[in-house]
Amino acid sequence: MSSHLLSKSSFIRGVQCEKHLYLYKHHYNEMDQFSEMQKAIFKRGTDVGKLAQQLHPNGIDASPKSQFEYDKAVIVTKNLIEEKQKVIYEASFNYSNVLAVADILVYDKSGLKVYEVKSSTSISETYIRDAALQYWVISNSGYKVKDFSITYINNQYIRKGKLNLDELFITESVLNLILPLQKWVGENVNQFKKVLVKKVIPKMDIGEHCYDPYTCGFYEYCRKHIPENSIFDLSGVHLNKKYDLYRSGIVKLEDIPVDADLSKNAQLQLDVYKSKKDLIDKKAIKEFLSDLNYPLYFMDFETFQPAVPMFDNSKPYMQIPFQYSLHYKKSKKSEVEHFEFLAETGNDPRVKFIENLLRDTKNEGDLLTYNKSFEVLRLKEIAEAFPKYKKEIEERINRVKDLMLPFQKKYYYNYKMQGSYSIKYVLPALIPELSYKYLEINEGGLASIAFESLFHEMDLMRIADTRTNLLEYCKLDTFAMVKLLEKLESL
Repeated sequence: MSSHLLSKSSFIRGVQCEKHLYLYKHHYNEMDQFSEMQKAIFKRGTDVGKLAQQLHPNGIDASPKSQFEYDKAVIVTKNLIEEKQKVIYEASFNYSNVLAVADILVYDKSGLKVYEVKSSTSISETYIRDAALQYWVISNSGYKVKDFSITYINNQYIRKGKLNLDELFITESVLNLILPLQKWVGENVNQFKKVLVKKVIPKMDIGEHCYDPYTCGFYEYCRKHIPENSIFDLSGVHLNKKYDLYRSGIVKLEDIPVDADLSKNAQLQLDVYKSKKDLIDKKAIKEFLSDLNYPLYFMDFETFQPAVPMFDNSKPYMQIPFQYSLHYKKSKKSEVEHFEFLAETGNDPRVKFIENLLRDTKNEGDLLTYNKSFEVLRLKEIAEAFPKYKKEIEERINRVKDLMLPFQKKYYYNYKMQGSYSIKYVLPALIPELSYKYLEINEGGLASIAFESLFHEMDLMRIADTRTNLLEYCKLDTFAMVKLLEKLESL
Protein backbone atom coordinates (compact mmCIF):
# COMPACT_ATOMS: atom_id res chain seq x y z
CA MET A 1 0.00 0.00 0.00
CA SER A 2 1.17 3.54 -0.68
CA SER A 3 2.08 5.54 2.39
CA HIS A 4 0.10 8.71 1.64
CA LEU A 5 -2.85 9.75 3.79
CA LEU A 6 -4.03 12.56 1.53
CA SER A 7 -4.09 13.29 -2.17
CA LYS A 8 -5.35 16.32 -4.07
CA SER A 9 -8.78 14.68 -4.57
CA SER A 10 -9.17 13.74 -0.89
CA PHE A 11 -7.89 17.19 0.13
CA ILE A 12 -10.65 18.85 -1.93
CA ARG A 13 -13.16 16.48 -0.32
CA GLY A 14 -11.92 17.59 3.10
CA VAL A 15 -12.28 21.25 2.17
CA GLN A 16 -15.88 20.53 1.18
CA CYS A 17 -16.74 18.45 4.26
CA GLU A 18 -14.59 16.59 6.82
CA LYS A 19 -17.25 13.88 7.02
CA HIS A 20 -16.94 13.40 3.25
CA LEU A 21 -13.17 12.98 3.62
CA TYR A 22 -13.51 10.49 6.49
CA LEU A 23 -16.14 8.38 4.72
CA TYR A 24 -14.07 8.37 1.54
CA LYS A 25 -11.02 7.06 3.41
CA HIS A 26 -12.64 4.65 5.85
CA HIS A 27 -16.07 3.74 4.40
CA TYR A 28 -15.41 3.78 0.67
CA ASN A 29 -17.91 0.96 0.04
CA GLU A 30 -20.73 3.21 1.27
CA MET A 31 -20.09 5.74 -1.50
CA ASP A 32 -22.84 6.34 -4.06
CA GLN A 33 -22.29 4.44 -7.29
CA PHE A 34 -20.85 6.48 -10.12
CA SER A 35 -23.41 7.22 -12.80
CA GLU A 36 -22.59 6.53 -16.44
CA MET A 37 -22.42 10.30 -16.93
CA GLN A 38 -19.82 10.65 -14.14
CA LYS A 39 -17.76 7.82 -15.63
CA ALA A 40 -17.87 9.58 -19.00
CA ILE A 41 -16.69 12.83 -17.39
CA PHE A 42 -13.75 11.02 -15.76
CA LYS A 43 -12.82 9.42 -19.10
CA ARG A 44 -13.09 12.78 -20.85
CA GLY A 45 -10.67 14.27 -18.31
CA THR A 46 -8.19 11.45 -18.92
CA ASP A 47 -8.47 11.76 -22.71
CA VAL A 48 -8.01 15.54 -22.65
CA GLY A 49 -5.01 15.13 -20.35
CA LYS A 50 -3.41 12.71 -22.80
CA LEU A 51 -4.06 15.05 -25.71
CA ALA A 52 -2.52 18.02 -23.86
CA GLN A 53 0.72 16.07 -23.46
CA GLN A 54 1.34 16.79 -27.14
CA LEU A 55 1.86 20.45 -26.17
CA HIS A 56 5.02 19.21 -24.43
CA PRO A 57 6.12 16.25 -26.57
CA ASN A 58 8.71 13.52 -26.03
CA GLY A 59 8.02 13.15 -22.32
CA ILE A 60 8.35 10.05 -20.15
CA ASP A 61 5.27 8.69 -18.38
CA ALA A 62 6.09 8.17 -14.68
CA SER A 63 2.63 6.91 -13.66
CA PRO A 64 2.49 3.70 -11.55
CA LYS A 65 1.14 0.37 -12.75
CA SER A 66 -1.60 0.50 -10.10
CA GLN A 67 -3.00 2.92 -7.53
CA PHE A 68 -1.14 0.97 -4.82
CA GLU A 69 2.31 1.67 -6.24
CA TYR A 70 2.61 5.44 -5.94
CA ASP A 71 5.65 5.06 -3.67
CA LYS A 72 7.49 3.57 -6.66
CA ALA A 73 6.20 6.37 -8.89
CA VAL A 74 7.62 8.96 -6.48
CA ILE A 75 11.05 7.31 -6.75
CA VAL A 76 10.79 7.10 -10.55
CA THR A 77 9.93 10.81 -10.70
CA LYS A 78 12.84 11.71 -8.39
CA ASN A 79 15.27 9.77 -10.56
CA LEU A 80 14.00 11.34 -13.77
CA ILE A 81 14.39 14.85 -12.34
CA GLU A 82 17.93 14.04 -11.19
CA GLU A 83 18.65 12.79 -14.72
CA LYS A 84 17.35 16.18 -15.99
CA GLN A 85 14.59 14.58 -18.05
CA LYS A 86 13.05 17.52 -19.95
CA VAL A 87 9.37 16.47 -19.81
CA ILE A 88 7.67 14.07 -17.37
CA TYR A 89 4.02 13.04 -17.52
CA GLU A 90 2.17 12.05 -14.32
CA ALA A 91 5.07 13.07 -12.04
CA SER A 92 4.47 11.92 -8.44
CA PHE A 93 5.58 13.62 -5.22
CA ASN A 94 4.98 12.75 -1.58
CA TYR A 95 5.58 15.14 1.28
CA SER A 96 4.35 14.56 4.83
CA ASN A 97 2.12 11.68 3.64
CA VAL A 98 0.42 13.89 1.06
CA LEU A 99 0.55 12.74 -2.56
CA ALA A 100 0.54 15.11 -5.54
CA VAL A 101 0.63 14.00 -9.17
CA ALA A 102 1.48 16.65 -11.76
CA ASP A 103 -0.07 16.10 -15.19
CA ILE A 104 2.94 17.58 -17.00
CA LEU A 105 6.29 18.54 -15.50
CA VAL A 106 8.89 20.45 -17.51
CA TYR A 107 12.46 20.52 -16.20
CA ASP A 108 14.34 23.78 -16.40
CA LYS A 109 17.71 24.78 -14.93
CA SER A 110 16.04 27.60 -13.02
CA GLY A 111 13.27 25.37 -11.61
CA LEU A 112 10.35 23.10 -12.46
CA LYS A 113 7.37 24.19 -14.53
CA VAL A 114 4.16 22.40 -13.60
CA TYR A 115 1.10 22.12 -15.85
CA GLU A 116 -2.24 20.88 -14.56
CA VAL A 117 -4.67 19.94 -17.37
CA LYS A 118 -8.43 20.41 -17.03
CA SER A 119 -11.16 19.42 -19.48
CA SER A 120 -13.27 22.44 -18.48
CA THR A 121 -13.40 25.79 -20.27
CA SER A 122 -12.41 28.04 -17.35
CA ILE A 123 -10.39 28.08 -14.13
CA SER A 124 -12.45 27.56 -10.97
CA GLU A 125 -11.65 28.27 -7.33
CA THR A 126 -11.43 24.51 -6.79
CA TYR A 127 -8.72 24.23 -9.46
CA ILE A 128 -6.75 26.97 -7.68
CA ARG A 129 -6.98 25.08 -4.38
CA ASP A 130 -6.01 21.88 -6.16
CA ALA A 131 -2.96 23.63 -7.64
CA ALA A 132 -2.08 25.20 -4.28
CA LEU A 133 -1.90 21.75 -2.67
CA GLN A 134 0.29 20.42 -5.47
CA TYR A 135 2.65 23.38 -5.16
CA TRP A 136 2.82 22.82 -1.37
CA VAL A 137 3.79 19.17 -1.82
CA ILE A 138 6.30 19.70 -4.66
CA SER A 139 8.04 22.74 -3.14
CA ASN A 140 8.25 21.13 0.31
CA SER A 141 9.75 18.04 -1.32
CA GLY A 142 12.82 20.16 -1.98
CA TYR A 143 12.19 21.34 -5.53
CA LYS A 144 12.05 24.88 -6.80
CA VAL A 145 8.83 25.47 -8.72
CA LYS A 146 9.51 28.23 -11.22
CA ASP A 147 5.93 28.38 -12.47
CA PHE A 148 2.60 26.62 -12.09
CA SER A 149 0.02 26.78 -14.86
CA ILE A 150 -3.42 25.39 -15.61
CA THR A 151 -4.12 24.26 -19.17
CA TYR A 152 -7.81 24.25 -20.11
CA ILE A 153 -10.04 24.20 -23.19
CA ASN A 154 -10.73 27.28 -25.28
CA ASN A 155 -14.46 27.11 -25.99
CA GLN A 156 -14.13 29.77 -28.73
CA TYR A 157 -11.89 27.58 -30.87
CA ILE A 158 -13.53 26.55 -34.16
CA ARG A 159 -11.99 23.57 -35.86
CA LYS A 160 -10.89 24.10 -39.46
CA GLY A 161 -9.09 21.06 -40.82
CA LYS A 162 -6.42 19.46 -38.65
CA LEU A 163 -6.78 19.94 -34.90
CA ASN A 164 -4.71 22.93 -33.72
CA LEU A 165 -3.72 22.20 -30.11
CA ASP A 166 -2.19 25.64 -29.60
CA GLU A 167 -5.61 27.15 -30.32
CA LEU A 168 -7.65 24.42 -28.62
CA PHE A 169 -5.89 24.86 -25.28
CA ILE A 170 -5.31 27.93 -23.14
CA THR A 171 -2.44 27.82 -20.63
CA GLU A 172 -2.55 30.32 -17.79
CA SER A 173 -0.09 30.77 -14.92
CA VAL A 174 -1.73 30.66 -11.48
CA LEU A 175 1.45 30.99 -9.44
CA ASN A 176 0.47 34.38 -8.03
CA LEU A 177 -2.87 32.94 -6.92
CA ILE A 178 -1.53 29.83 -5.18
CA LEU A 179 1.43 31.33 -3.31
CA PRO A 180 -0.81 33.22 -0.82
CA LEU A 181 -2.66 29.92 -0.09
CA GLN A 182 0.37 27.96 1.13
CA LYS A 183 -0.24 28.62 4.85
CA TRP A 184 -3.92 27.72 4.39
CA VAL A 185 -2.94 24.44 2.69
CA GLY A 186 -0.59 23.50 5.54
CA GLU A 187 -3.23 24.23 8.18
CA ASN A 188 -5.84 22.14 6.36
CA VAL A 189 -3.44 19.24 5.82
CA ASN A 190 -2.76 19.11 9.59
CA GLN A 191 -6.47 19.33 10.39
CA PHE A 192 -7.45 16.60 7.89
CA LYS A 193 -4.81 14.24 9.28
CA LYS A 194 -6.33 14.66 12.75
CA VAL A 195 -9.77 13.88 11.32
CA LEU A 196 -8.53 10.71 9.59
CA VAL A 197 -6.96 9.15 12.71
CA LYS A 198 -10.18 9.44 14.72
CA LYS A 199 -12.22 6.31 15.43
CA VAL A 200 -15.62 7.88 14.79
CA ILE A 201 -17.28 9.53 11.79
CA PRO A 202 -17.31 13.33 12.16
CA LYS A 203 -20.73 14.72 13.07
CA MET A 204 -21.81 16.83 10.13
CA ASP A 205 -25.41 17.31 9.07
CA ILE A 206 -26.46 17.76 5.46
CA GLY A 207 -26.43 21.32 4.14
CA GLU A 208 -25.55 23.60 1.27
CA HIS A 209 -21.98 22.31 1.35
CA CYS A 210 -23.19 18.94 0.00
CA TYR A 211 -23.25 20.50 -3.49
CA ASP A 212 -20.16 22.71 -3.38
CA PRO A 213 -17.95 22.39 -5.37
CA TYR A 214 -19.45 19.04 -6.47
CA THR A 215 -22.34 16.89 -5.33
CA CYS A 216 -20.89 14.79 -2.49
CA GLY A 217 -20.00 11.18 -3.25
CA PHE A 218 -21.98 10.14 -0.15
CA TYR A 219 -25.06 12.18 -1.01
CA GLU A 220 -27.51 9.28 -0.70
CA TYR A 221 -25.70 7.82 2.33
CA CYS A 222 -26.16 11.03 4.31
CA ARG A 223 -29.81 11.39 3.26
CA LYS A 224 -31.21 8.07 4.46
CA HIS A 225 -33.39 9.97 6.93
CA ILE A 226 -35.03 12.11 4.23
CA PRO A 227 -38.44 10.68 3.19
CA GLU A 228 -40.09 10.78 -0.22
CA ASN A 229 -42.04 13.96 -0.93
CA SER A 230 -39.80 16.11 1.22
CA ILE A 231 -39.11 19.84 1.20
CA PHE A 232 -36.14 19.07 -1.08
CA ASP A 233 -38.64 18.18 -3.83
CA LEU A 234 -40.06 21.70 -3.87
CA SER A 235 -39.70 23.31 -7.28
CA GLY A 236 -38.48 26.87 -7.68
CA VAL A 237 -37.34 27.23 -4.07
CA HIS A 238 -33.78 28.36 -3.44
CA LEU A 239 -31.49 25.80 -1.82
CA ASN A 240 -30.90 28.10 1.17
CA LYS A 241 -34.65 28.33 1.79
CA LYS A 242 -34.97 24.52 1.74
CA TYR A 243 -32.20 24.14 4.30
CA ASP A 244 -33.70 26.90 6.45
CA LEU A 245 -36.87 24.78 6.60
CA TYR A 246 -34.84 21.62 7.27
CA ARG A 247 -32.86 23.21 10.12
CA SER A 248 -36.12 24.38 11.68
CA GLY A 249 -37.30 20.76 11.82
CA ILE A 250 -39.56 20.79 8.74
CA VAL A 251 -38.80 17.87 6.41
CA LYS A 252 -42.03 16.41 4.95
CA LEU A 253 -44.13 18.42 2.53
CA GLU A 254 -47.18 18.04 4.77
CA ASP A 255 -45.22 19.60 7.65
CA ILE A 256 -44.79 22.94 5.87
CA PRO A 257 -46.85 25.54 7.79
CA VAL A 258 -49.64 27.37 5.98
CA ASP A 259 -47.94 30.72 6.48
CA ALA A 260 -44.63 29.62 4.90
CA ASP A 261 -43.27 32.16 2.43
CA LEU A 262 -43.19 30.07 -0.75
CA SER A 263 -43.05 31.02 -4.42
CA LYS A 264 -46.28 30.80 -6.42
CA ASN A 265 -45.24 27.56 -8.14
CA ALA A 266 -44.03 25.94 -4.92
CA GLN A 267 -47.28 26.85 -3.13
CA LEU A 268 -49.26 25.41 -6.04
CA GLN A 269 -47.17 22.22 -5.88
CA LEU A 270 -47.80 21.95 -2.14
CA ASP A 271 -51.56 22.57 -2.44
CA VAL A 272 -51.96 19.93 -5.16
CA TYR A 273 -49.85 17.45 -3.19
CA LYS A 274 -52.00 17.89 -0.09
CA SER A 275 -55.31 17.70 -1.97
CA LYS A 276 -54.19 14.97 -4.42
CA LYS A 277 -56.47 16.64 -6.99
CA ASP A 278 -55.19 17.51 -10.46
CA LEU A 279 -54.98 21.18 -11.35
CA ILE A 280 -56.59 21.68 -14.77
CA ASP A 281 -57.06 25.04 -16.45
CA LYS A 282 -59.30 24.01 -19.36
CA LYS A 283 -59.58 27.51 -20.82
CA ALA A 284 -55.79 27.93 -21.04
CA ILE A 285 -55.40 24.42 -22.46
CA LYS A 286 -58.05 25.15 -25.09
CA GLU A 287 -56.21 28.34 -26.12
CA PHE A 288 -52.96 26.40 -26.40
CA LEU A 289 -54.56 23.70 -28.54
CA SER A 290 -56.22 26.24 -30.83
CA ASP A 291 -52.76 27.45 -31.87
CA LEU A 292 -51.73 24.00 -33.17
CA ASN A 293 -52.19 23.27 -36.87
CA TYR A 294 -52.57 19.75 -38.22
CA PRO A 295 -50.85 17.93 -39.81
CA LEU A 296 -48.55 17.69 -36.76
CA TYR A 297 -44.98 16.46 -36.55
CA PHE A 298 -43.84 15.44 -33.07
CA MET A 299 -40.11 16.07 -33.18
CA ASP A 300 -37.18 15.28 -30.88
CA PHE A 301 -33.40 15.55 -31.36
CA GLU A 302 -30.50 13.80 -29.62
CA THR A 303 -27.05 15.37 -29.50
CA PHE A 304 -23.57 14.66 -28.19
CA GLN A 305 -20.94 17.12 -26.96
CA PRO A 306 -17.33 16.10 -27.62
CA ALA A 307 -14.89 18.11 -25.50
CA VAL A 308 -12.45 18.14 -28.39
CA PRO A 309 -14.20 19.18 -31.64
CA MET A 310 -14.26 16.23 -34.04
CA PHE A 311 -15.57 18.03 -37.12
CA ASP A 312 -14.93 21.20 -39.11
CA ASN A 313 -17.08 24.18 -38.11
CA SER A 314 -17.60 22.90 -34.58
CA LYS A 315 -16.44 24.10 -31.16
CA PRO A 316 -15.53 22.28 -27.94
CA TYR A 317 -18.64 20.97 -26.18
CA MET A 318 -20.85 22.04 -29.07
CA GLN A 319 -24.15 20.13 -29.25
CA ILE A 320 -23.85 17.95 -32.36
CA PRO A 321 -27.23 16.48 -33.46
CA PHE A 322 -26.94 12.84 -34.50
CA GLN A 323 -30.50 11.51 -34.24
CA TYR A 324 -34.13 12.51 -34.52
CA SER A 325 -37.51 10.89 -34.14
CA LEU A 326 -40.67 12.12 -35.85
CA HIS A 327 -44.21 10.97 -35.24
CA TYR A 328 -46.64 12.35 -37.79
CA LYS A 329 -50.42 12.81 -37.56
CA LYS A 330 -52.29 14.11 -40.58
CA SER A 331 -55.33 14.97 -38.48
CA LYS A 332 -56.51 14.63 -34.90
CA LYS A 333 -58.19 11.29 -35.63
CA SER A 334 -55.68 9.80 -38.06
CA GLU A 335 -53.19 7.05 -37.24
CA VAL A 336 -49.64 8.09 -36.40
CA GLU A 337 -46.73 7.45 -38.74
CA HIS A 338 -43.13 7.30 -37.63
CA PHE A 339 -39.90 8.52 -39.23
CA GLU A 340 -36.43 8.38 -37.69
CA PHE A 341 -32.78 9.00 -38.37
CA LEU A 342 -29.65 7.81 -36.58
CA ALA A 343 -26.28 8.80 -38.00
CA GLU A 344 -23.47 6.42 -38.74
CA THR A 345 -20.23 7.17 -36.91
CA GLY A 346 -17.05 8.24 -38.65
CA ASN A 347 -18.19 11.43 -40.37
CA ASP A 348 -19.85 14.66 -39.28
CA PRO A 349 -23.48 13.57 -38.68
CA ARG A 350 -24.98 17.04 -39.16
CA VAL A 351 -25.25 17.04 -42.97
CA LYS A 352 -27.09 13.70 -43.22
CA PHE A 353 -29.13 14.68 -40.16
CA ILE A 354 -30.41 17.93 -41.67
CA GLU A 355 -30.92 16.54 -45.17
CA ASN A 356 -33.09 13.72 -43.83
CA LEU A 357 -34.96 16.02 -41.45
CA LEU A 358 -35.76 18.54 -44.19
CA ARG A 359 -37.00 15.73 -46.44
CA ASP A 360 -39.18 14.18 -43.70
CA THR A 361 -40.75 17.54 -42.72
CA LYS A 362 -41.29 19.02 -46.18
CA ASN A 363 -45.09 18.75 -45.95
CA GLU A 364 -47.09 21.47 -44.22
CA GLY A 365 -47.89 21.28 -40.52
CA ASP A 366 -46.53 22.43 -37.17
CA LEU A 367 -43.41 20.85 -35.68
CA LEU A 368 -44.25 20.07 -32.06
CA THR A 369 -41.32 19.72 -29.66
CA TYR A 370 -40.89 19.46 -25.90
CA ASN A 371 -38.77 22.47 -24.90
CA LYS A 372 -38.52 24.05 -28.33
CA SER A 373 -35.53 26.26 -27.48
CA PHE A 374 -33.28 23.20 -27.63
CA GLU A 375 -34.33 22.06 -31.11
CA VAL A 376 -34.50 25.60 -32.48
CA LEU A 377 -30.98 26.42 -31.30
CA ARG A 378 -29.62 23.22 -32.86
CA LEU A 379 -31.27 24.12 -36.18
CA LYS A 380 -29.81 27.64 -36.07
CA GLU A 381 -26.34 26.22 -35.39
CA ILE A 382 -26.59 23.88 -38.38
CA ALA A 383 -27.78 26.78 -40.56
CA GLU A 384 -24.73 28.79 -39.47
CA ALA A 385 -22.30 25.92 -40.09
CA PHE A 386 -23.91 24.89 -43.40
CA PRO A 387 -25.44 28.04 -45.00
CA LYS A 388 -26.79 26.17 -48.05
CA TYR A 389 -29.60 24.79 -45.84
CA LYS A 390 -30.35 28.10 -44.12
CA LYS A 391 -33.50 29.09 -46.01
CA GLU A 392 -35.18 25.70 -45.54
CA ILE A 393 -34.14 25.54 -41.89
CA GLU A 394 -35.63 28.98 -41.19
CA GLU A 395 -38.92 27.80 -42.72
CA ARG A 396 -38.94 24.82 -40.32
CA ILE A 397 -38.08 27.01 -37.33
CA ASN A 398 -41.13 29.20 -38.05
CA ARG A 399 -43.32 26.10 -37.72
CA VAL A 400 -41.98 24.93 -34.34
CA LYS A 401 -44.38 24.89 -31.35
CA ASP A 402 -43.72 23.81 -27.75
CA LEU A 403 -45.74 21.09 -26.02
CA MET A 404 -43.91 21.84 -22.76
CA LEU A 405 -45.78 25.14 -22.39
CA PRO A 406 -49.03 23.89 -20.76
CA PHE A 407 -47.06 21.89 -18.20
CA GLN A 408 -44.49 24.61 -17.58
CA LYS A 409 -47.30 27.16 -17.08
CA LYS A 410 -49.18 24.67 -14.86
CA TYR A 411 -52.27 24.55 -17.07
CA TYR A 412 -52.18 20.89 -16.14
CA TYR A 413 -50.48 19.77 -12.96
CA ASN A 414 -50.54 16.46 -11.11
CA TYR A 415 -48.81 15.99 -7.74
CA LYS A 416 -46.84 13.03 -9.13
CA MET A 417 -44.92 15.46 -11.34
CA GLN A 418 -43.13 16.56 -8.13
CA GLY A 419 -43.03 20.16 -9.21
CA SER A 420 -41.28 19.37 -12.49
CA TYR A 421 -42.43 19.90 -16.06
CA SER A 422 -39.75 17.60 -17.50
CA ILE A 423 -41.27 14.98 -19.78
CA LYS A 424 -39.58 12.32 -17.62
CA TYR A 425 -41.92 13.35 -14.76
CA VAL A 426 -44.96 14.44 -16.75
CA LEU A 427 -45.27 11.21 -18.76
CA PRO A 428 -45.53 8.67 -15.88
CA ALA A 429 -47.86 11.03 -13.99
CA LEU A 430 -50.33 11.38 -16.88
CA ILE A 431 -49.71 8.22 -18.94
CA PRO A 432 -48.56 5.65 -16.33
CA GLU A 433 -48.56 2.79 -18.85
CA LEU A 434 -45.65 4.50 -20.64
CA SER A 435 -42.32 4.64 -18.86
CA TYR A 436 -38.65 5.29 -19.53
CA LYS A 437 -37.44 3.19 -16.61
CA TYR A 438 -37.41 -0.10 -18.54
CA LEU A 439 -35.26 1.28 -21.37
CA GLU A 440 -31.55 0.54 -21.52
CA ILE A 441 -31.01 4.18 -22.52
CA ASN A 442 -33.55 6.30 -20.67
CA GLU A 443 -32.30 9.88 -20.71
CA GLY A 444 -30.51 12.28 -23.03
CA GLY A 445 -27.18 12.20 -21.21
CA LEU A 446 -26.93 8.44 -21.62
CA ALA A 447 -27.90 8.72 -25.29
CA SER A 448 -25.07 11.22 -25.80
CA ILE A 449 -22.52 8.96 -24.09
CA ALA A 450 -23.74 5.90 -25.98
CA PHE A 451 -23.42 7.51 -29.40
CA GLU A 452 -19.97 8.97 -28.69
CA SER A 453 -18.79 5.54 -27.55
CA LEU A 454 -19.64 4.13 -31.00
CA PHE A 455 -16.76 6.10 -32.55
CA HIS A 456 -14.34 3.74 -30.76
CA GLU A 457 -16.41 0.56 -30.45
CA MET A 458 -15.25 -2.46 -32.49
CA ASP A 459 -17.71 -5.11 -31.27
CA LEU A 460 -20.40 -5.36 -33.99
CA MET A 461 -22.98 -6.88 -31.61
CA ARG A 462 -22.47 -4.09 -29.09
CA ILE A 463 -22.75 -1.49 -31.86
CA ALA A 464 -26.02 -3.03 -33.06
CA ASP A 465 -27.45 -3.18 -29.51
CA THR A 466 -26.50 0.43 -28.80
CA ARG A 467 -28.09 1.67 -32.01
CA THR A 468 -31.29 -0.28 -31.24
CA ASN A 469 -31.40 1.22 -27.73
CA LEU A 470 -30.88 4.73 -29.09
CA LEU A 471 -33.73 4.32 -31.57
CA GLU A 472 -36.08 2.98 -28.89
CA TYR A 473 -35.33 5.88 -26.55
CA CYS A 474 -35.77 8.66 -29.08
CA LYS A 475 -38.92 7.03 -30.46
CA LEU A 476 -40.48 6.97 -26.98
CA ASP A 477 -39.77 10.69 -26.59
CA THR A 478 -41.95 11.59 -29.56
CA PHE A 479 -44.57 8.89 -28.95
CA ALA A 480 -44.87 10.26 -25.41
CA MET A 481 -45.61 13.66 -26.92
CA VAL A 482 -48.37 12.12 -29.07
CA LYS A 483 -49.99 10.64 -25.97
CA LEU A 484 -49.61 13.82 -23.91
CA LEU A 485 -51.29 15.87 -26.62
CA GLU A 486 -54.13 13.31 -26.80
CA LYS A 487 -54.51 13.66 -23.04
CA LEU A 488 -54.80 17.45 -23.32
CA GLU A 489 -57.25 17.14 -26.24
CA SER A 490 -59.44 14.71 -24.27
CA LEU A 491 -60.08 17.41 -21.69
